[in-house]
Amino acid sequence: MRELSHPRVGEITLTGVLAALSDPVRLQIVSALAGAKREVGWGEFEVCGGKATLSHHMKTLRLAGLINHRQEGTRCFVSLRGDLESVFPGLLKSVLRAASRPPAGAQ
Repeated sequence: MRELSHPRVGEITLTGVLAALSDPVRLQIVSALAGAKREVGWGEFEVCGGKATLSHHMKTLRLAGLINHRQEGTRCFVSLRGDLESVFPGLLKSVLRAASRPPAGAQ
């Protein structure tokens, strides 16, 4: 299989990260990866739509610099990038914490 490109640390932008996290499905994927604290196979993700939809979301997260993606035969594995914290300290933790709060006015 071909090797997938990942942005170098210096190529990761705040706007790219926030844009990728603005989609609820991608935010759910990142939240699941943060909770897992390990590499996860694609089969473990439950998202609406099919494989093409999941592939699109994973590509968006990879190109934004949020995840590492590797292929092993026909299987795909993803994990959060460890170096994202060095680029934007505390950002991902803050976004995930804010996303887990109930909406304002909800009881």
